[in-house]
Amino acid sequence: MTEATKDLKRMLSLQPDWDRLPDPNFEFLPDDFELASDEAKENFIEKAPPVTYWQDAVRRFKQNTVAMFALGLLVVIILFAFVGPLFFENDYTTMVRGQENLGMSLQHPFGTDKFGRDLMLRTMYGSRISLLVGVCASAIVLVIGTVYGSISGFVGGRVDDIMMRIVELIYSIPEVLVVLLISITIKIPIQNWCNSSYSALAHSVAQTGPSLIAIFIAFGLLYWVTMSRIIRGQVLMLKQQEYVTAARALGAGSKRIVKRHLWPNCIGQIIVTTAMQIPSAIFLESFLSFLGIGVAAPMTSLGSMASDALGGIYTYPYRLIIPAIILSLLILSLNLVGDGLRDALDPRLKK
Repeated sequence: MTEATKDLKRMLSLQPDWDRLPDPNFEFLPDDFELASDEAKENFIEKAPPVTYWQDAVRRFKQNTVAMFALGLLVVIILFAFVGPLFFENDYTTMVRGQENLGMSLQHPFGTDKFGRDLMLRTMYGSRISLLVGVCASAIVLVIGTVYGSISGFVGGRVDDIMMRIVELIYSIPEVLVVLLISITIKIPIQNWCNSSYSALAHSVAQTGPSLIAIFIAFGLLYWVTMSRIIRGQVLMLKQQEYVTAARALGAGSKRIVKRHLWPNCIGQIIVTTAMQIPSAIFLESFLSFLGIGVAAPMTSLGSMASDALGGIYTYPYRLIIPAIILSLLILSLNLVGDGLRDALDPRLKK
């Protein structure tokens, strides 16, 4: 009988081999050990510098090649919109006689429109308007949604039920229809106020147009619901943690708990949701401007430039293609940066 067969029979009979078991009276002697060298100590544990949450998030974001490429593209568009006009002597409203409907050239890389205005300069200002609308609308969503969701999740109970029913009701309202109704409703009052007032604010509102003000109002009324639901879910989870219980035991009030303990731990979700809201605002503004109810002339945006280019789409197709490409790259880069921020700031996505 082979040794392997004997071992198999022992295992099947569940009888231990006492000859192979270690001696229970065996003891280690001091001579059996030796001190580790300094080199062995250095190599035993790999030293790594301590990193904070934000340092780790930045490192993870830099490792995302697609997000870094999108961030670089976004920076190029921002420089194009805000720094590019500094290299032009004329304004975007300047009309030059004799230079109407010019094609692409070194003097006018994007050509000129039917009034002799440089299209490249107007494209820069249009990109600037789209970016500003996206940032301002997202800031409105950030403030309203964060406060509303925090109150709903922290208070809970019947208050939470009522507030969430309001959110569900707002979800059922068509956003574009509300923007159109608000634009029609406030157009005449805003125009009368701009005509009767000589302040800088009235001048700015008259330039941007009542429809753009309607976009901000619509975002303040409708588009904060997604942010509020996300913050509510985070607050419901975080308020059960031990550090919140300890803060209550030490006498901290509800306002301090929300500001010092809950909001800082929701900052990742707040940043990601805000970043993803910017392209939605830009698309809505461009869509309304394309329909002719966005920014007021002579102010321009990418949507209004695309709308103006429809009249000569067969003769000058690049007038439509150029703003469409810039708008597409802008929205795409913002979405990819938002995805990269989500992957970098969410600890659950760590490998």
